[in-house]
Amino acid sequence: MTDRKTELAANLAKVEERITAACAAAGRKREEVTLIVVTKTHPASDVRILSELGVRHVAENRDQEAAPKAAACADLPLKWHFVGQLQTNKVRSVVGYADVVQSVDRSRLVTALSKEAVRVEREVGCLLQVALDAGASGRGERGGVAPDGIEELADLVADAPGLRLDGLMTVAPLTGEYAGREQAAFERLMDLSTDLRRAHPAATMVSAGMSADLEQAVAAGATHVRIGSAVLGVRPRLG
Repeated sequence: MTDRKTELAANLAKVEERITAACAAAGRKREEVTLIVVTKTHPASDVRILSELGVRHVAENRDQEAAPKAAACADLPLKWHFVGQLQTNKVRSVVGYADVVQSVDRSRLVTALSKEAVRVEREVGCLLQVALDAGASGRGERGGVAPDGIEELADLVADAPGLRLDGLMTVAPLTGEYAGREQAAFERLMDLSTDLRRAHPAATMVSAGMSADLEQAVAAGATHVRIGSAVLGVRPRLG
């Protein structure tokens, strides 16, 4: 094994131990939680190694980086998740490789995603990004729809050709009532997921938790955790 493969294998093993322990503490089965490795700022060669090590879900948050990386890894059995704020002018590119867009937060984006998915004859999974720090504008600091906007947006996605409503996603807020209260934030997301599933029973996916707070997310009931630095290490930002 190369040095990098050895390093990534060790990091993956540590993350696996954390997820397994968190599931045990929460009385959940390990298979209830899917690991998504966030590969932003890391090269396609790392994605290839992760695939060799059994990773099947990877995520990116910038199309400029994700598109060439996904193309370079097109031969691998991977499911690509787009997790960043998405501008409509990037939709055509993102729909070309993303199996799931986790950051759907406005009707204009739903329309653009649907139009492109139909054009290229793909079905794209959608998670509504929920802003638990939403202010008067109805949007959060890092994007997202306010909780009271979920129902309308969910109906829009569910009715949109080419799109599939998969569930909800959130990022633990840095401001507002949930700042520093990650588990409370994730529990609130689970309550919102329960509400959503009354109208859309198949929308069971709950994406929450990152390297620093995956235990709290698993305890709250998250089905997917998005882990970057704990697997890949911290890499200096480019530029």
